[in-house]
Amino acid sequence: MTLTLTAFERSPDGGRGLARDMRVRWALEEAGQPHAVRLVSFDALKQPAHLALNPFGQIPTLEDEGLVLFESGAIVLHLAERHAGLLPEAPDARARAISWLFAALNTVEPPILELFAARVLERDQPWAEDRLPLVRDRIRTRLAPLSARLATGEWLDGGFTVGDLMMVSVLLRLRPSGLLDADPSLAAYVARGEARPAYQRAFAAQKAVFDAQASPGA
Repeated sequence: MTLTLTAFERSPDGGRGLARDMRVRWALEEAGQPHAVRLVSFDALKQPAHLALNPFGQIPTLEDEGLVLFESGAIVLHLAERHAGLLPEAPDARARAISWLFAALNTVEPPILELFAARVLERDQPWAEDRLPLVRDRIRTRLAPLSARLATGEWLDGGFTVGDLMMVSVLLRLRPSGLLDADPSLAAYVARGEARPAYQRAFAAQKAVFDAQASPGA
């Protein structure tokens, strides 16, 4: 049975590969799993048919032989556990890779999302400019040990794993702020992730949707 992923019909990320379906697309490509993509409009996100898949009315979701999953981290971990290519076989290394996946989502991503909120969603608030330096400091506090970890290796724990896939996906959100390129170790790490053929295929597939919708007459 074909795996089915939901994604934005008109992604707000401008074709930069930042929407969360990109993480799942990348995992599917790394695992070599063919899949279908069902595009969902913003209006459809709040309709009963989609809410039956994701009670929060978000993307992505994944349908896998009767199993329906939501939340990008849960979906990526499910794919990594079910298909070869994203988790080491050794139990301890496997557990460490999963730890890095959760670190990306629970430790590194929250202050990055705060920065997005302060710069975009809350920019008209009178306290927005005062908040920005505090948020950037929180991000730097999270990035420092990560940068130190990557100073002596290409990936977080030996070879490329699901932990790296999620961490690179999270760090990509920092690029517009300049904080990513300010750290050569992290910038090089993200560039290695982007250079992987599976990432390139996933990015091209997601961007093709944006380009089709943005083209005249779409």
